[in-house]
Amino acid sequence: MPTRTSLVLALGLALAAMPATAEVTRQNFRGGRTGDLAALCGAGTQDPLHSVAVAWCHGFLVGAGQYHQSVAAAGAGGRSLFCLPTPEPTLEQARQAFVAWAGSHPQYAEERAVDGLSRFAADTYPCPRAQAPRTRR
Repeated sequence: MPTRTSLVLALGLALAAMPATAEVTRQNFRGGRTGDLAALCGAGTQDPLHSVAVAWCHGFLVGAGQYHQSVAAAGAGGRSLFCLPTPEPTLEQARQAFVAWAGSHPQYAEERAVDGLSRFAADTYPCPRAQAPRTRR
């Protein structure tokens, strides 16, 4: 039968092995960088600002996505930066995917949030390549 000390030690080791999540700060809401957006989108359920941070994240994702659709539909700039698959990911799936992408691409943490989000979307949801016209032989 395990002793209380061994259980406490096992729990401590398990907690130490878990990734540390930084608590959201008010600066994350004002920072405007990819790292700030990732912090807001990745706020843990125990974070005091969790609900506000995730709502901010969802609003940013939806706003940036709608703006991109409007610009792409108007023909400004020619082509879409990204193309959502069918079926489209849920907002929650996109949020989690962005957090994972930002964690594996720390070199973009200091870029403007909209630029980092655009990089994520282009990497994660690339548009199909247009087929090159065939030439006659």
